[in-house]
Amino acid sequence: MTGILLIQLGTPDAPTKPALKKYLRQFLGDHRVIEVPRLLWWLILNLFILPTRPKASAAKYARIWDAKTGSPLLHHTKVQTELLQKMFPGVPVRFGMQIGNPPLEDVVNEMIAQGVDRLIALPMYPQYSATTTASATDTLFKALMKVRKVPAIRIVPPYYAHPAYLDAMAALIKDELAKLSWEPEHFVYSFHGIPQKYAQRGDPYATHVVRTTRGLQERLKFPKGKFTQTYQSLFGKDEWLKPYTDDTLGKLAKQGVRKVFVMLPGFTADCLETIDEIGHESLEHFKEAGGEILHQCRCLNDHPAWIQAMKTIIEDEGAGWLPAEKVQLPAVSDRDTSGLSHSAVV
Repeated sequence: MTGILLIQLGTPDAPTKPALKKYLRQFLGDHRVIEVPRLLWWLILNLFILPTRPKASAAKYARIWDAKTGSPLLHHTKVQTELLQKMFPGVPVRFGMQIGNPPLEDVVNEMIAQGVDRLIALPMYPQYSATTTASATDTLFKALMKVRKVPAIRIVPPYYAHPAYLDAMAALIKDELAKLSWEPEHFVYSFHGIPQKYAQRGDPYATHVVRTTRGLQERLKFPKGKFTQTYQSLFGKDEWLKPYTDDTLGKLAKQGVRKVFVMLPGFTADCLETIDEIGHESLEHFKEAGGEILHQCRCLNDHPAWIQAMKTIIEDEGAGWLPAEKVQLPAVSDRDTSGLSHSAVV
């Protein structure tokens, strides 16, 4: 039996200091995320970061935490999975988190126990980076190392230039723009950043980002000089991919731009980095520099075009593994339209 598995980064269990300490310990302990000698990084993480950062991070999560649905990332991933399941009746569709709950390992074990012997895994990162996609597959393969009967695996390749993904992203942006009562003066494509040295070591992320931006521009056709592609979510003291989102917003405001529209094509679901970092912190930064309005375009979430795009992307990789859609053929009489008798057709 074939199963479909969505792999998402994960989220803390609660917007509290203890929950964030547990989350950050696992997240920042990933050698794919932080490429520093292990002993040195262990000392930095445990002596300097974990004693202080969880409290500040918990306060940020508290701003986006919903009383009913909890973590936005977890909520949107659940909904995406439920909607995708309707697209594949009879095929189990599940999601697992690299960090936090539900643990990817537990989900994989449950799917195997259910009878899944062919697994299509979809990392929820359109652009490849070792910090995200490779970390996701690391987590999956570590889980499978403990399994006696390992299912056949297909990993969906990065879909940064896949027409279905680009069309879905463009449809979402157009829908968001149609809801505005004002006209944006500048458009910003903001992607999560990575350290420059990662790209210099061969990480193709920056190239994928450029390809995504180019594909969206072909569809959206924002005027030349009215859009900028940037990077956000900086961490540490290293130089990261540039230009930085907040620096760009500050420069735009000082140039007289008062209304900006920020898009987030690298995120498939709203999370702390989109709702709070852009919708709250970047908004404050923009206003302090003289700007007036910053609209954070929501992520793909449960947009119908994205659910359909996921189906298309998964079907592309799952050829031969997924049940073919039944095509209703027209009724054939004893004599077809060419005038040949039914017995004459070979």
